[in-house]
Amino acid sequence: MPDQAKRVALCGVILESNAFSPVAEEVDFREALYLEGAEIVTQARSPVSSLPREMAAFVQTMDATGPWTPVPSVLTGCPPWGPVEGNFFTATVERIVAGLKDAAPLDAVYIANHGAMVATDDGDPDGTLMTAIRDAVGPDVPVIATLDLHGNISEAMAAATDAIIGYQTNPHVDQVQRGEEAALLMRQMFAGMAPRQVLIRLPLVPPSTTLLTAAGPYGDLIDYGQRRSRELASEIVNVSVFGNFAFSDSAKNGLAVVVTARSDEDKAAGLAREIASRAWDNRAAFTREMMPIEDGVTLANVVAQNPDRASVIFSDAGDNPGGGGEGRTTWLLSALVAGGARGVYYGSFFDKDLAAEAHGLGIGAEFDAVFNRGNATEFSKRFEVRAKVVKLHDGNMVGRLGIYRNRQLKLGPSAVLEIGGEGGILVVVISSRHQTADPMFFEMFGLDIADARSVCVKSRGHFRAGFIPWFPSEQVFEIDTAGLTSPVLSRFNWRNLPRPVYPMDPDTTWTPPGTPPNN
Repeated sequence: MPDQAKRVALCGVILESNAFSPVAEEVDFREALYLEGAEIVTQARSPVSSLPREMAAFVQTMDATGPWTPVPSVLTGCPPWGPVEGNFFTATVERIVAGLKDAAPLDAVYIANHGAMVATDDGDPDGTLMTAIRDAVGPDVPVIATLDLHGNISEAMAAATDAIIGYQTNPHVDQVQRGEEAALLMRQMFAGMAPRQVLIRLPLVPPSTTLLTAAGPYGDLIDYGQRRSRELASEIVNVSVFGNFAFSDSAKNGLAVVVTARSDEDKAAGLAREIASRAWDNRAAFTREMMPIEDGVTLANVVAQNPDRASVIFSDAGDNPGGGGEGRTTWLLSALVAGGARGVYYGSFFDKDLAAEAHGLGIGAEFDAVFNRGNATEFSKRFEVRAKVVKLHDGNMVGRLGIYRNRQLKLGPSAVLEIGGEGGILVVVISSRHQTADPMFFEMFGLDIADARSVCVKSRGHFRAGFIPWFPSEQVFEIDTAGLTSPVLSRFNWRNLPRPVYPMDPDTTWTPPGTPPNN
């Protein structure tokens, strides 16, 4: 069949599931991202869209490298939350599969997923989706998936795909390159390459704070894998090292190495074993200390009182909406208020009721602001403080830096509340749950990051890319706050995580597959 007839299906169900967070319902997907048919391609070819950048990059790279026919199916996703509601997920899989069958014959399928999804009735929905797609198109049709490097990789996922391509950066700023890579690999498969893929998963479940890639053990491991991939370029087409997402609490948790060879499965297995062994030998490095809340408040006050000192940024690490956090814990905020902190930008607190009240009162109004009014939870306690409405916005914005760059975001009615009088604490309140990983969360109100002495963000790692112009690594501090995304994994009641795993179980042992037994 000539190249111009190559028909490539496009689909994906994108969710990073925190098993301890509320269920991700159909409405969460419909409100965030739910596209069917031609609109997927239209959005992918637009210079600014709401699509994940890897999907847009895949489409644009296929456009640039030769004739093809996109066959868009369903692409949906929502910000990290709890398990996906089972009926909605099953219906979505059925809709995707029906679309693939109706569009037959197909020459390939591209899947843009996250990779760390669990469902209310399925511990491996990513694997379920990929297996259903494989069954629908048959064994000879190329199926390629791109995943977040926080993916939890199952044997079913690896068996159902010809290649799984993971991000290489955290914060995630390489989605475009990964989408391009998937398209180029697909072109090679059209030319006759038949890749072989090998998965090795370790009993290593690192806390999220150790999975940055600019430095540290995870970055070193990814760099090693990419160097070895380049050295073996005649044999290896992709090396992906997945740090896992612990909070999914699933049987497929664990740092995973996926290596794809051009044709020789033994070559892929050998390199995967080499990289996995290196990870295990360095497992002790996957630990990291955080700053106690009281020390963070002290530092904020020191910085505010000494204008010659560099400003600082704090991660409210236990409440990261980018990892399934509610975005509304008050531990750090209430401590800053009690400590009389000054010159603080705090963002972004997810509270629809409070944002609506601020809009109803208008700019200049002073009132008793009640955070988490009527819907307090174990972590998101009610907090009341005198505040003034100083800024209002409709919440429609386009990201400027990092993971949200050129992405359309709809935060809903948003407000800035001033606590402690002029020069005190400015709190951004939003109506749609998102992690504050981009300066536009403040800049859309006309706030200048450079004017703050301390910035506090509800984001665990991705804020680093968005705020790097102001805060190099030595000015970044992760605060040990309680919440659904606390990196202190011993605080959680694990139910499905395979045990033992390191570092929660320090005496865990592991032997790489294929290692000869001791004589």
